[in-house]
Amino acid sequence: MPQRHSSSRFLLIIFLMAGAAALYSGCSQPEEPVFDGESAFRFLTDQCDMGPRYPGSREHRRLRKYLVERLREFGANVSAQSFEAALTTGDTLHLANIIANYNTGGDRRILLGAHYDTRPYADRDPDPANREKPILGANDGASGVAVLLEIARLLGGSEPPVGVDLVFFDGEDYGREGVQQDYILGSSYFASQMSDYNPEAVIIVDMIGEKDVRIDKERFSAEYSGQLLEKIFSIADSLGVEQFRDEKGSYILDDHIPFIKRGIPAVVLIDFDYPWWHTLEDTPDKCSAASLDAVGRVLIRYIWRSGS
Repeated sequence: MPQRHSSSRFLLIIFLMAGAAALYSGCSQPEEPVFDGESAFRFLTDQCDMGPRYPGSREHRRLRKYLVERLREFGANVSAQSFEAALTTGDTLHLANIIANYNTGGDRRILLGAHYDTRPYADRDPDPANREKPILGANDGASGVAVLLEIARLLGGSEPPVGVDLVFFDGEDYGREGVQQDYILGSSYFASQMSDYNPEAVIIVDMIGEKDVRIDKERFSAEYSGQLLEKIFSIADSLGVEQFRDEKGSYILDDHIPFIKRGIPAVVLIDFDYPWWHTLEDTPDKCSAASLDAVGRVLIRYIWRSGS
């Protein structure tokens, strides 16, 4: 028949059970961190405060140093992949991809990427007098970098359940319209140098900072990496992130293309319907913390769900 426990013995049992629960909790997966859109927006304005950041400029070099310093501050294993890119014009650019690794021992890896260079000429500006001037690139450049920097800050305090590699690509936006060979230089070089590195997914973020951002399903992503794209949009739906729309977008040449060519699932999250694209009006007042937050929340959930 049941035995009666003394109060001291009963308390001892409770204490041991609590200790076991604490031990189990300490070995469990770290809690999913919370993305902070306001923090990300500060990273956006930090970049824009430097001025236009096109390859070869002093501001471009300053941004490169800023990225390395912030990423090290956020606990990443940081490296620079320097290379030269020969353009169809005969010019040569000296470029560098900045790479930040988290959970370096993780066999399963995810690559999140954004380009950090800005366009050296505002060839879409309505004023012809402005078309050879460099753009500030608040949305086209700084927004994607800002989201990745905030993710880096969070990963520095909470190790992800899978390996995460943040890659800040150089030379994405240097070419003249109609000359595809002079675009996506950093991602093309990175993909060409991959040997043992084989991420299970590549997610590029570009032009995601506009105040009323609307992210459709970019068509190259949908056609070649549909399963990955659907998983991302399903996460957005589960989070109630209305900025992701279940609609077909355009075919866009961006940093996901070199990975698709290698047979790696790769997508770009982008809102290409941006009136100030490649103009001098691509400035921080056109962007918002809420838009950065929407994308960042989805990416953080994707990382943590990939570990389950």
